[in-house]
Amino acid sequence: MSFRITPALWDKICHFASFPQTGVSLQQMVLFGQNPSQGTLFKASQFLAEELPVRLAHRMKELDELPHNLSHMPSINKVKEWYAQSFEELITLPPLPLTDDVRAALAASGGSMSALPDSVPNPSLEDVHHYQNLNGVLGPNGSANANRLKLRIPIEKRYYAGADVVDASGTSTSTSQSSDKAAPTTTTEKDKEISWPPAVHDYNTRFTNTLEKIKRRHDPTVTTVAQGVLEWKRSQKARRIGLDMQAWLDRFYMSRIGIRFLIGQHIALNTLQPHSDYVGIICTRSNVHDIVHEAIENARFVCEEHYAMFKGPPVELICPANLHFAYVPGHLSHICFELLKNSLRAVVERYGRAADPSHMPPIRVVVVEGTEDITIKISDEGGGIPRSAIPLIWTYMYTTMEGQAIEEDFQASDFRAPMAGFGYGLPLSRLYARYFGGDLKLISMEGYGTDVYIHLNRLSSSREPLP
Repeated sequence: MSFRITPALWDKICHFASFPQTGVSLQQMVLFGQNPSQGTLFKASQFLAEELPVRLAHRMKELDELPHNLSHMPSINKVKEWYAQSFEELITLPPLPLTDDVRAALAASGGSMSALPDSVPNPSLEDVHHYQNLNGVLGPNGSANANRLKLRIPIEKRYYAGADVVDASGTSTSTSQSSDKAAPTTTTEKDKEISWPPAVHDYNTRFTNTLEKIKRRHDPTVTTVAQGVLEWKRSQKARRIGLDMQAWLDRFYMSRIGIRFLIGQHIALNTLQPHSDYVGIICTRSNVHDIVHEAIENARFVCEEHYAMFKGPPVELICPANLHFAYVPGHLSHICFELLKNSLRAVVERYGRAADPSHMPPIRVVVVEGTEDITIKISDEGGGIPRSAIPLIWTYMYTTMEGQAIEEDFQASDFRAPMAGFGYGLPLSRLYARYFGGDLKLISMEGYGTDVYIHLNRLSSSREPLP
């Protein structure tokens, strides 16, 4: 049974879509979430309770106004209904009852928060905006929200709201609608010593359960949107998507990465046991060697299974064993896995699955730490890519594998992909790299092979590139 978007609900969606989104950095997330108290988790809940509806509303407005009748495709409507249902669940969640003990705890924590460092603009946005301006995607003011509601207040650098967003009358003041936003804050020892009432813990549990339900609902969003684009291509008898649709998919999937990261981080802070190397889903000492090595093993296993090979092409890893930095291991693993699958496939198809793997040239993975970036280079001798095809490899739904389609009941999430085929591996991997201020570059030599460079921002200070 599909979810019905009522006129009253759509009015609320339009209202929330008129407010700006708030980007956070990996560094801010780590500092805020270290050893969280129930008060810290409540402040995080306050932030997400106002931020997630704004982000969902922005995406629903775009889903409703897509070009070339894409909005009318059944799978796109299904995704819009998921977003609307999640939006309604968030804005109708009963607030924390402001009893006297809750007020006392909030008042005591008001001065116990220390400032977080400022985040910096995400460098990947410059290239994206330049590309979109060249192709007429953005409006005259440089916003992707051209011809939509104007943002009513300027975007301000802020992170989780302080406790003083709850006013004396007992109502919660939306910081999205206030020009006097609380300064970025983090937990101090004083805040952890406060005795938080059971009502705060109950609210945190209810909010976390709601987020878990929303996260499960949106698991198949990537493949469902891909199905919607396939429906559009069939209806229009189009071979490829245009630049405007490509830009929308970039914005939509980048936003989805951000929404799922915030939700996953909040759920982890509330449900996982404390770990010395983890803050939520962020590993403060991510071991690059171990993550890349695991991605190599997983990619080789998929390759051997797909091509019915006893042993896949060799992969050499050159990486310091003790190279650590703060990152989300799942993001890095996903990027490396997708790129290694491409390299393995290229080598196997060039030399043949019957060839002796010991006679195949090895795929080389080199990891180097610089001052700003950690760079991973993946080099193969799989024959390379023709120069005319280089722009196409970043296009969604472009694939060199024949006969690939998405089955109607396919419900896999981002991290359970087959060997190849939907044309999403490279563009999504680039978005994951860019999300925390990194990037993905590809250089190919036709007739020889391809080098792919993964740049990871080791400073962790870039805020999300919110579309």
